Amino acid sequence: MLDLTENALLKKYNTHAPRYTSYPTALTFTDKFSRKQFVNAVQLSKSRFLSLYIHIPFCHSLCYYCGCNKIVSRHQHKADIYLDYLEKEIAGQVSLFRHYTVSQVHLGGGTPSFLNETQILRLMNMLSTHFTIADDAAMSIEIDPRKMQLDYVNMLKQQGFNRLSIGVQDTDEKVQLAINRAQDTQFVADLVERAQQLGFSSVNLDLIYGLPWQDEATFSKTLSDIMLMKPERISLFSYAHMPSRFAAQRKILDHWLPNTDLKAALLRQAIETLTQNGYVFIGMDHFALPKDELSKACSAGQLHRNFQGYTTQGDCDLLGLGLSSISSINNTFSQNKKDLMGYYASLDEEVSPLEKGVILTNDDQIRALVIKELMCNGKVTQARVEQQYNICFKDYFAQELNELALLEQDGLVTLGHEIIQVTSQGRLLVRHIASVFDAYLPSETHNTRMSQVV
Repeated sequence: MLDLTENALLKKYNTHAPRYTSYPTALTFTDKFSRKQFVNAVQLSKSRFLSLYIHIPFCHSLCYYCGCNKIVSRHQHKADIYLDYLEKEIAGQVSLFRHYTVSQVHLGGGTPSFLNETQILRLMNMLSTHFTIADDAAMSIEIDPRKMQLDYVNMLKQQGFNRLSIGVQDTDEKVQLAINRAQDTQFVADLVERAQQLGFSSVNLDLIYGLPWQDEATFSKTLSDIMLMKPERISLFSYAHMPSRFAAQRKILDHWLPNTDLKAALLRQAIETLTQNGYVFIGMDHFALPKDELSKACSAGQLHRNFQGYTTQGDCDLLGLGLSSISSINNTFSQNKKDLMGYYASLDEEVSPLEKGVILTNDDQIRALVIKELMCNGKVTQARVEQQYNICFKDYFAQELNELALLEQDGLVTLGHEIIQVTSQGRLLVRHIASVFDAYLPSETHNTRMSQVV
């Protein structure tokens, strides 16, 4: 593994690059994409399985680090209004997807647990009424442990949820106060225990490194707290401080943040702690116990990546519902309007809230496969790309292979005759490696709309 605390490669390659939850990224979406093109993509798709993503934008309070599309409110009735409009959107979409079976449902946000029990029941009834949901569908939800009772998890289980993702970020009180997210660590532990007792197949805890006032001592305590809970999965994200883009981040002062060397040390500390405690390091920022299906998919080279991160379900179309949600249908990406009033206005006028999107060219699809293989499985088998798209890999990517040769000199990749392999040295810089194949990036990769690699 790359020694990020001492290695000069960090300073050389810690550039700004996409997280590649899609290729092309959302920055390429345009308003030229139409509803007609969306419908055509559905009709031409060969997939018969569907993943549903439902965006619930509401939060009870503002977390200063957050860059998500959210609406802070204490008024519960606003969620009722939102569900009214969500039902209108579903009614306008459902006829297109009658031949699909839903194999995955994910509620994200915002904070989906902003919804009370009655609202959750209403939403799940809407989905089961309008879509065919498989009996063994993966049903997941993101929850905020600060504004809920323990029995909320029981209700979720009764509604068919079998995966839970809990936002923790850090357990140190000073760090929590600096990001305006004070919460009870014992209650988080109780939530994990309750979910596991109820038979949830997977509980994920989110952690963030690079937050204000974090150091190796405090982060060691956070990691120790998490290890005692033994969740099936852990997501470890890098805090991207971009106050020019996210107003709430202006409440986090620059001098509170760990410097580059300390942030890298925190990352290494987390990787070592988690892997020493039996977790498998997956992709670039996920960890899972060996029994978890994410670990099994990783071992089998069958890991995929979409707008929710790493997943085992790569062969299904993705339909996004709600404010700012993104869909991936056949060879298209599309996104709903990001402002609530605009989203409501479209549905009041009985038109799609779709705002922008993109149709992937053949070149986009080729590059998307290469980038996905690098991001998910750490290698690219050239013959697979050649067979799928009828190209000569070495000719098609001659320039990119020359660039990779420079990375090979620094020990980040190995260029075999048939396989491009990300090394252990290069694993934490895989976003930079993948960006070599990105035809949309500017010549300089220091794009301020993207976060740093580490």
